[in-house]
Amino acid sequence: LLFLVNSPLLPLTDKLKNQEVNLKVKQPPKGVRGKVKHISIQRHLADLEKLADLKEGEFTMAVSETTDLHKPCPLCPEEKFKACYSHKLHRHLQNLHWKVSVAFEGYRMCICHLPCHPVKPNLIGDQTFSKMGAHYHCIICSATITRRTDMIGHINRHVNKGETESRFITIPAPKSSHEVLKESATDVQVLPNYSTPQKTDSYFNPKMKLNRQLIFCALAVLAEERKPIECLDAFGATGIMGLQWAKHLRSSVKVTINDCNENSVTMIQENCHLNKMKVKLHTKEQDYDEAMGDGGENSDTIEVTKMDANVIMHLRSFDFIHLDPFGTSVNYLDSAFRNVRNLGIVSLTSTDISSLYAKAQHVALRHYGCNIVRTEYYKELAARIVIAAVTRAAARCNKGIEVLLAVALEHFVLVVVRVLRGPSPADDSAKKIRYLIHCQWCEERIFQKEGNMVEENPYQQLPCDCHGSMPGKTAVVLGPLWSGALFNTGFLRRMLFEAVQYGLDEAQPLLKTLVCEADCTTLKHFSIHSLYDENKQEECGVYIKTPNTSAESYLVHGKRKSDEVIRNAAKRQKSENSAEHPAFYYNIHRHSIKGMNMPKLNKFLNYLSEAGYRVSRTHFDPMGVRTNAPLAQFKTILMKYSTPTYLGGQAEGPVHLPEDVKAGEQVQAAADSKAEDAEHCGCSRVFV
Repeated sequence: LLFLVNSPLLPLTDKLKNQEVNLKVKQPPKGVRGKVKHISIQRHLADLEKLADLKEGEFTMAVSETTDLHKPCPLCPEEKFKACYSHKLHRHLQNLHWKVSVAFEGYRMCICHLPCHPVKPNLIGDQTFSKMGAHYHCIICSATITRRTDMIGHINRHVNKGETESRFITIPAPKSSHEVLKESATDVQVLPNYSTPQKTDSYFNPKMKLNRQLIFCALAVLAEERKPIECLDAFGATGIMGLQWAKHLRSSVKVTINDCNENSVTMIQENCHLNKMKVKLHTKEQDYDEAMGDGGENSDTIEVTKMDANVIMHLRSFDFIHLDPFGTSVNYLDSAFRNVRNLGIVSLTSTDISSLYAKAQHVALRHYGCNIVRTEYYKELAARIVIAAVTRAAARCNKGIEVLLAVALEHFVLVVVRVLRGPSPADDSAKKIRYLIHCQWCEERIFQKEGNMVEENPYQQLPCDCHGSMPGKTAVVLGPLWSGALFNTGFLRRMLFEAVQYGLDEAQPLLKTLVCEADCTTLKHFSIHSLYDENKQEECGVYIKTPNTSAESYLVHGKRKSDEVIRNAAKRQKSENSAEHPAFYYNIHRHSIKGMNMPKLNKFLNYLSEAGYRVSRTHFDPMGVRTNAPLAQFKTILMKYSTPTYLGGQAEGPVHLPEDVKAGEQVQAAADSKAEDAEHCGCSRVFV
């Protein structure tokens, strides 16, 4: 023991305390200058144990050849952990240092107790007598952090910023962390955390590809009506959407990509050069400095702005505006409709589906001023909520809207509207915002009658009789909602034509479904030959360009349309409203009969069509049926062509029921005939 006290191991321990020992760690590659990593950062536990065997070159072991030497802990000072045998040191390193380490890219950042992280001095003010706190050393920035949870969050912040190169192996490659993605022949570079919107400046969601294709088709249709058009992507992020517009539509559009984040603007500029596009930079309200690009403005020039979205929409006028903020877009609607040009298009993508899909009803009341509950048609309800907010924002600017497209899928709600300037279109659009009466027993629904008079019994407006047969209050009032049409058939057909022309395969099946839903017909009656005919394209409130008319004869920027065009638009609007698709849809599984096998969905559509009702499938629900048939008749036809489960081999067709069931069916048929008579009198599930 006296020999060990006087041995050279004690100077070695002092060297470890002061971190001046020459460690045999893996050196950086040749030609790479970097900082040697701290001794607490190792790949394996065995590497950490080897540090106890290291000694400085000037010392020699004066101990005889024996294996039972006392070894100090390389990460603890002597007063905290004295030298011990190897098996005790192994247990100490494993339990105290290795198990609480933080892993990153194959390395372990073990907890360190060496005096390299000074803590607050004691009351005397002498730093020498203060205790040294346990801490971690960051493998990336060499920072010292005390708590393990804080260290994990610190590393995650480095990863979210793309800072994954350790400083002890610094490779001069500033763009190595960027990943290049390709979509629709457009390349964009993104950060590794591009799919997390809260933690990245270059958010890119591959699941929104269908959304981008639909917006591109709408812009391509507008580009056929007038050239060139000024379009704005108010929330650019990576700039993928604006780049697709400029790359495919070329001279037909003048693209402006905006974002208020400086890092996103830099990323947009780099992506423009990656796609061989020139950039015109505009960062302030007064100056238009062309900071990047080789030449003047041409068809390949994209204007990039760094402003708040509300500011740029207040300052400039556009023909096409797309809003895609993170969450709700109600905060930008007033600015969007302030300067949008007449007959222009405003599209908005709302991703706050938790509130729109009635999962957070208080948020829907706060953002949209709408009372909702979870229903079987909640997706269409979400689309009508957004359109109602758009209508009110447009009416405040003395503008009306024409809904061209409304899509509600799993991740987003997309609404595309055309702007009709003037107080008369604004009044007509505002009148289509109504409240909805929804029965919570049978899920029947109907919009309230127009007018301000108080109804004596609002339950009488519902086609069902649940209020009389069920106890208590059976219905709720939802809204206010948009009660007009959700689709424009002519515009959707032209969108489908553009999707076929540009090879947008993912958007084509959805657009075909939307066309059939707008016409309220089945897919087998869909004709590919009637997709696009310039001579016959007429839309509500819009004078469409034909080969025999020039652009100057039907549209002048900043001026009102002539009286003749307004009268023609009113006639077209009146004729189209008569063929409007039915509101809402029914889920066939929701109204199935217990113990009965339902017919196939396509066969059930044929049965409803043979009964004289308009019927189609809907994109809102894969098992939904959009029809003008009342719910009672819907259930009667479903019951008629369903088979009992115990007759498994029986073919689908009319069911032969027992006598007691037949008696009940006769009573139900009488009620159905009463409902059918009420339908012809204008009391069915239509807007009154």
